[in-house]
Amino acid sequence: MPRKPVLIDLDTAPSPAEAPPVPDALPTAAAMRGVAAVAGAKGTALGRLARWVFGAFASFVLSVALWDFVTGLFAANTVLGSIALGLTAAALLMLLLLAWRELAAYSRLARLDHLRVRVEKAAAAPLREAQGAAAAVEAIYAARPDLTWALARLKDRRDGVLDADAWLAITEAELMAPLDQAARREIEAAARQVATVTALVPLALADVATALFANLRMVRRLAEIYGGRSGAFGGWRLLRRVFSHLVATGALALTDDLISSVAGGGILSRLSRRFGEGVVNGALTARVGVAAMEVCRPMPFVALPKPKVSNLVSRALAGVIDRAPAAKEND
Repeated sequence: MPRKPVLIDLDTAPSPAEAPPVPDALPTAAAMRGVAAVAGAKGTALGRLARWVFGAFASFVLSVALWDFVTGLFAANTVLGSIALGLTAAALLMLLLLAWRELAAYSRLARLDHLRVRVEKAAAAPLREAQGAAAAVEAIYAARPDLTWALARLKDRRDGVLDADAWLAITEAELMAPLDQAARREIEAAARQVATVTALVPLALADVATALFANLRMVRRLAEIYGGRSGAFGGWRLLRRVFSHLVATGALALTDDLISSVAGGGILSRLSRRFGEGVVNGALTARVGVAAMEVCRPMPFVALPKPKVSNLVSRALAGVIDRAPAAKEND
């Protein structure tokens, strides 16, 4: 009897239509990840000791060489020796002035930190302590011509206020509002720059260098806006403090839902992965800017709302395509 093929019907066979969709690759935000690694890195005790030893050795060698150079010129020619001595004195004086400027920058930043803590404690204290904290905030901006009208309006609004919370809230609303607006513009400009360079420049490490430079300049500008002007080393230290604040509060999560909703799985990343990465890096730059506002601000966000990263990014991208936002920022 000839054999016939046997057909077996499998009712449970999976259908191709039921297969899960292939997930879209999310932008990795490599530029801001590199900036966080560079700015947030903490040296070990051995590394700090090595830097101190090599710095002391280099200073000693330079001092001995400079001494031999000046004394040799004096032995060969008195006029040349006098010129070398004068230039050496001028260089040392300039180093002292630079060191004094850095110390002044550190003291201004420390003053803002102490003042913010004082304001936070004064909110639950008697009215006299709140008035003292508010007066300390006013003293920082007393010589600022751009806040003359705000200071005058502040004095008018506080007449008859007998509550500590209300006293501090009025102070924050009048003095911090114009400064917050200037800080928002700086954050939007930095986010726009980082997003544009990441999207348009394909060079390796160019986006990392741009993000690091833009974030450092943004943090320094925010410190100047709030009255804590930082020097060269102070700006770098302030950037490290900002990243430490982000890490401590968990605000620098590179896979955050907000960042994914902005560019991760949306139309931008499908049109151009590079542009999607630029938007993510710009959003993280805006988040760094918000953290810098919290660090540099002499008063915490109580009466005024803290800026939202989504609003800052949308306004920054509106600047990229030369289109003003239709409505004001609702934050």
